[in-house]
Amino acid sequence: MVRKLPVFEFARVFTREIFGIKRQSLKPWDVSACRHMSGEPASKRPCMMKIGTHNGTFHCDEVLACFMLKQLPKYKDAEIVRTRDAAVLDTCDIVVDVGGVFDTAKNRFDHHQRTFSESMTTLRPDKAWETKLSSAGLVYVHFGAELLAQILALPRDDPVTNIVYDKVYENFVEEIDATDNGINQTDGVQKYRITTTLSSRVGNLNPQWNQTGVDIDAQFRKAMEMVGAEFMDRVLYYKQSWLPARDLVQTAIKQRKEVDESGEIICIKEEGGVPWKDHLFSLEAELGVSPPIKYILYTDQNGAWRIQCVPVRVGSFENRLSILEEWRGVRDEELTKKSGIPGCIFVHAGGFIGGNKTYDGVLEMARRCVKQTSS
Repeated sequence: MVRKLPVFEFARVFTREIFGIKRQSLKPWDVSACRHMSGEPASKRPCMMKIGTHNGTFHCDEVLACFMLKQLPKYKDAEIVRTRDAAVLDTCDIVVDVGGVFDTAKNRFDHHQRTFSESMTTLRPDKAWETKLSSAGLVYVHFGAELLAQILALPRDDPVTNIVYDKVYENFVEEIDATDNGINQTDGVQKYRITTTLSSRVGNLNPQWNQTGVDIDAQFRKAMEMVGAEFMDRVLYYKQSWLPARDLVQTAIKQRKEVDESGEIICIKEEGGVPWKDHLFSLEAELGVSPPIKYILYTDQNGAWRIQCVPVRVGSFENRLSILEEWRGVRDEELTKKSGIPGCIFVHAGGFIGGNKTYDGVLEMARRCVKQTSS
């Protein structure tokens, strides 16, 4: 199993370094990840580059945009200038989320102008996302592949870089784009509010209306550290955990006829927790799998075996084929007696998951469930 890097610590140290705060003791991987900068104030250091963004209340989109830019070699040592003064912004090498201009030739990345309607798909027709972009999305569209190639240590045109690019946009950046542009998740009435999103937490770092003496630039740096840590955590998750899981799921799909001749059951032999759902749906399409897979077999952390139903789509609670109704909510000896299969542990009342002490037992449970379609 690949050891996950201490990403939050990495981002914390890295962000401290790029803002010129006095360096503290670093682990060896810290030193290789970022170069030491002088502890002198920015005003006393040669200003190589400037990233411009607006002052006042800050939001998650420009915080993420600035973080992503500062991971690139060109902008690594750049000073972040927070202002709405057009003359000052004109002195910056790149400007995000302010200025009323979107022009890649001029390195201007604002999305607030009335005429702006760009989305991922309008700027990259090979992508399907139609959510209006914020400054975070604009920076990601134009610099994301370069940034990910650097983090993943792969070429920009490597298929893996492209896969991670899509996943990071879909599962991280798009939410920030939509939130900043005031786009609701659904057209219906929401039954409850979600107030703990990354955008909400960034907003909470702004000074309260009745607070005085707060260093808002320091709060911006704190927000950038927090957002950067989550961004890096997401990217490294795809590199270190999600992508290796894809290989396991692909192998299981190719070997499905060895598990059961129906081809509707696959077995992931590694310990439970492998994230299989995203991979299963995309790989079924890529490999032309038919009939669709109904059940996944795998071991839990205690070494027992599980059967889990494949949902009709990612995020759905509806199954392609649920576990037999008469087994649902029954446990242990009662379930073993009712099913006639030794070693049964449980079947959830919802019919989406069950367990058995042995592989042979859980496989027989799955085979019985597959047969219900022909009975």
